[in-house]
Amino acid sequence: VQLQASGGGLVQAGGSLRLSCAASGRTFSGYAMGWFRQAPGKERDIIAAITWNGGSTYYADSVKGRFTVSRDNAKATVFLQMNSLKPEDTAVYYCAATNSALYPHGPYAYWGQGTLVTVSS
Repeated sequence: VQLQASGGGLVQAGGSLRLSCAASGRTFSGYAMGWFRQAPGKERDIIAAITWNGGSTYYADSVKGRFTVSRDNAKATVFLQMNSLKPEDTAVYYCAATNSALYPHGPYAYWGQGTLVTVSS
């Protein structure tokens, strides 16, 4: 699976962004998808995930209630709607695919290239 993340940018605190991750190659619907982020000087952490059919989602406490993950298997795309953004949400955001039974924490076999989100105060 090849993954291409997009939608990052600069936004003011309290604003919104929608990230997209387009997949190609293997059957997209066969994979659960995760969104990760890595802030400067910090480890990469999972923040959201969604099962292959969208029937179940996972959110880290830090984004719960503000971010929403969704997917469109017909378009082989997963989305991350980010609302009420905070400066501490500033990071490079990555999408990734897994068919591991250890969902949502992986391991994730395929990774996108990352898209930078900067939230100004």
